[in-house]
Amino acid sequence: MVITPHIPNLPYVEKDGIKYFTLVAEPVKSEILPGIYMNAWGYNGMSPGPTICVYPDDYVCIRVYNKLPQPTSVHWHGLDVPNVMDGVPDIEPSPRIEPGQYFDYHFKITNPPGTHMYHAHYYTVMQDMMGLEGGLIILDPCESKNDVQRDYYLMLGAFALKDIEMGVLQPGVYDINPFAHNSNFFTLNGRCFPYTEALPVAKGERVRIRFGNIGMMNHPMHFHGHQFRETAVDGNSIPQAIQLIKNTILVSSGTTKDIEFIANNPGRWPLHCHFPHHVSNNMTLPLGGMTTAVVYE
Repeated sequence: MVITPHIPNLPYVEKDGIKYFTLVAEPVKSEILPGIYMNAWGYNGMSPGPTICVYPDDYVCIRVYNKLPQPTSVHWHGLDVPNVMDGVPDIEPSPRIEPGQYFDYHFKITNPPGTHMYHAHYYTVMQDMMGLEGGLIILDPCESKNDVQRDYYLMLGAFALKDIEMGVLQPGVYDINPFAHNSNFFTLNGRCFPYTEALPVAKGERVRIRFGNIGMMNHPMHFHGHQFRETAVDGNSIPQAIQLIKNTILVSSGTTKDIEFIANNPGRWPLHCHFPHHVSNNMTLPLGGMTTAVVYE
């Protein structure tokens, strides 16, 4: 099972061989640090939205309700779907979803197992920069607990909050500037360190961490105390013979990356973006932002 810390997996109802999911695009108040909220847009009351888990050859119907003040759409980032279901109404025959309306995205999962994302793709406002994003994981039906014992998904986020002075962490509710070229808060699954949740492991386990990045910034993610293999990019597996051994991996804009490692060095180990700006909270010290820890149980 894939675990997205702080974020639940999206439930579904199966009927006549079809898995029915529901997403509601709506304004949400997202607490990125204790007492610091941003007026985001999200799905099902949260940003990022719930993680969707499916299998190859599943038939899915994802009903998307629009409770936003403007039209929206959903793009299934990296999935090979029919043109009308791809969710880019400015270019494709895929429709925009008007406020108060819904649309059923229905398609067969034809990609192999891997890590993908979904996000808004309608640009009267940069809706994905407002928080309309989530993870979509195609699970491997042949994988067992003997293959990977822990499987985590981390969505990387960057937000520019208005009306908060640099170097200050003042409790309050802040609007997002989705057109900003720079950000002042950096998140993992919608939270900044030390409000992020640690990733528990046990010695000897094989651990997978999946990274997803919809935003416009790149993030070199560095893991202390361990070496890992880069096993997949954009939902496509890398043959084992050419997998690189690393301790830092660049998760660039629009990509997903999977890493795997053996938990062989007990302790509490940082996992963080290596850009100093991105591991601060509004340029304050000590450590913050896009940081978590792998913690041995």
